[in-house]
Amino acid sequence: MYKAIYFLGIGGIGMSALARYCKKKGYATGGYDRTPSPLTAELEAEGIEVHYEDRPDLVPDDEEGTLVVYTPAVPETLEELRKVRSRGYRLVKRAQLLGELCAGHKTLAVAGTHGKTTTSTLVGHIIANAGIGCTAFLGGISKNYGSNLIATGEKVMVAEADEYDRSFHQLHPAIAAITSMDADHLDIYGDLEHVHEAFRVFASQVSDTLIVKYGLPISQEVTSAKLLSYACDDTRADFHAENLKLDALGHFVFDIVYPGGVLRNVRSGVLGRFNVENCVAAAAICLSYGMDGDAIRNGIGTFQGARRRLDVQINTPSLTYIDDYAHHPQELGSSIRALREIFPGRKISGIFQPHLYTRTRDFAEGFAEALSILDEVILLDIYPAREEPIPGVSSELIYSRLTCAEKVLLHKDELLAHLESSSVDVLVSFGAGDIDRFVTPVTKMLEKRL
Repeated sequence: MYKAIYFLGIGGIGMSALARYCKKKGYATGGYDRTPSPLTAELEAEGIEVHYEDRPDLVPDDEEGTLVVYTPAVPETLEELRKVRSRGYRLVKRAQLLGELCAGHKTLAVAGTHGKTTTSTLVGHIIANAGIGCTAFLGGISKNYGSNLIATGEKVMVAEADEYDRSFHQLHPAIAAITSMDADHLDIYGDLEHVHEAFRVFASQVSDTLIVKYGLPISQEVTSAKLLSYACDDTRADFHAENLKLDALGHFVFDIVYPGGVLRNVRSGVLGRFNVENCVAAAAICLSYGMDGDAIRNGIGTFQGARRRLDVQINTPSLTYIDDYAHHPQELGSSIRALREIFPGRKISGIFQPHLYTRTRDFAEGFAEALSILDEVILLDIYPAREEPIPGVSSELIYSRLTCAEKVLLHKDELLAHLESSSVDVLVSFGAGDIDRFVTPVTKMLEKRL
């Protein structure tokens, strides 16, 4: 029986959710991360011990009583990892621990190269808001709960099923949705066909009901689960929205059509047409779980979204600032088109920090195409995360392809000074790196103009 759970890379979004769960379960919980962040500060405030230097002496010495969890982002050269590997500790990846925690529980999961964080967070909220005991491990910070862990009970588990490093193969959910299967993480998969194959393996592990976005290449042949489809407003899908209308605050109101009925007058608590699609997916999961339509409607309406998903910081007729996690061309395009619909006629400026050298190399043209929908692009250097530089790969690959009216290429240290001297109408920051560190200072700077 373990007494302590020790995390290498504890500040990661998935790792920190697991750390919070282990702390609530009474384990001595702590670990290492490379740099302090608002999230690690929250963990420390919750009594979880976090340090930021490579200190093998801080790994608990009780080898049999300590489970060590690591993320693939941790380098093999880390001395703490070397110590654990050379001794008798049990060492597991983050995904393996998540799979073990969900095993034995009814699990609802959401997979997809984009859309999975908002959809899984919404599923967790709908269930918890209805008073059903729920534990949800999320890939973003729920604004309703201020955490990436919802812990109101364990009647049902909700998990974001991450395709990176084939992590989602550790999950065997009763009900699951697949939101998208785009080319991504090609450093792992090599090509789109291997991405699709990984999703087919995940599909084969769903036991009861699998809900797939209409048109994705998942067939009944690959799963024994009941296979259903969903879409935003495509009437060919089993679950879809109809009668979409924008209210005065830019939120969509719509009906959800499902096998055997219609859920009327649903108002999305979050902005964007693509979030209508996420609402339909979440409703499909919850209806398949057997939930009442009124509870689903109420949950969707009271959902505040996930932090950094079209996350509104300032919104006035003359000045708007929104932060978004989009870091793949499909996500960027969806978010920017949503903003065009919400703010017609206004100048939209976007700050984008590319995430990973490989992703920039593989999708430079797609990034440029999506970003060129903006009126102005402020492009930052690549955030490397776990990667070493690749010769010839820089933000210039995207910058040279941009066709928008205004564009500038900056180092991130130049960003605030550039914004100080710029006029702003609608400003959006995009990226999965450390661009989130700028949200508070940019918000404070812009608030002085109101």
